[in-house]
Amino acid sequence: MLEKLGFIEKKYDELNQRIMDPDLVKDLDEYQSVMKEHSDIEPIVFKYKEYTRILEELEDAKELLHDKLDDDMNEMVKEEIKGLEEEQETIEEELRLLLIPKDPNDHKNVIVEIRGGAGGDEAALFAGVLFRMYSRYAERNNWKVEIMDSNEIGIGGFKEVIFMIKGKGAFSRLKYESGVHRVQRVPETESSGRIHTSTATVAVLPEAEDVDIEIEAKDLKVDTYRASGAGGQHVNTTDSAIRITHIPTGIIVSCQDEKSQTKNKAKAMKIIKTRIYDKVLSDQQKEIAQDRKGQVGTGDRSERIRTYNYPQTRITDHRINYTVNKFSDFLDGDLDELIDALITTDQAEKLQENA
Repeated sequence: MLEKLGFIEKKYDELNQRIMDPDLVKDLDEYQSVMKEHSDIEPIVFKYKEYTRILEELEDAKELLHDKLDDDMNEMVKEEIKGLEEEQETIEEELRLLLIPKDPNDHKNVIVEIRGGAGGDEAALFAGVLFRMYSRYAERNNWKVEIMDSNEIGIGGFKEVIFMIKGKGAFSRLKYESGVHRVQRVPETESSGRIHTSTATVAVLPEAEDVDIEIEAKDLKVDTYRASGAGGQHVNTTDSAIRITHIPTGIIVSCQDEKSQTKNKAKAMKIIKTRIYDKVLSDQQKEIAQDRKGQVGTGDRSERIRTYNYPQTRITDHRINYTVNKFSDFLDGDLDELIDALITTDQAEKLQENA
């Protein structure tokens, strides 16, 4: 680890030189790239400097023990050494976490897709609960929510809802939400009070930027049709809804939430790009995912990750066997306790891999 840290410190000094001397960078793009790399490794370098300072102080304190000291002074030095060794251990752990390879998508906005699964209208209502939960979480973090497309059932639920969350760190916090969410509760329409089990699937995708993915016009089939609302009624009388098919992958996206065909097309293209980018990433990470099967960070959307038990007012995440008892608060967007636990577990698994 120390060898790696020494290399990073040298790299940091190099980047500092390039930032200070304009002649060492050829254009604005390269300058921005240098600034980003500098910013990414700066916390590691600062922590490493703190670590080397502790090591020096520790060495000095241990040397003092070789001198002839009175009993009180000897005891004080031993106490200082104990404190410095504890500090050294803490900083070593922090450095290990900082050295875990960063997910390059962590800084990105996300597109979240929620679909009602098994359970008919009850599943669609649960999809509505999840949509509200994530919207409230976004609100707590001062992130912006924008609906891209939705298919409502008319009683407060969604067969499908696709929305974007824009904000710093959105993907880094929400990427663990991909998977099958299960709900156990008594539907309002159930007269016998029998508990039903329904599901909804959640997919959290990092927003594809223009530099990430290029799509050629010849690979797209664009259809227009008349938008309709819940229950099939027509929203407007023009062909403003858009359906785009990406021919090479077979990915199909429809958008009808906007009255403008141009706006619907722009949203559909954003979703298409994001899904293609996600597919490319998934293919690249297939081997890694197989190695880490069942671990927190796989993002396997077919995996049942969580159960929301209404009668017992508890939420259990099956990946880490973690139960949240603040049921109402959680559904109102207070997700940090569980997300922090998922991040901690994921970091611990990556530390083991890199050990």
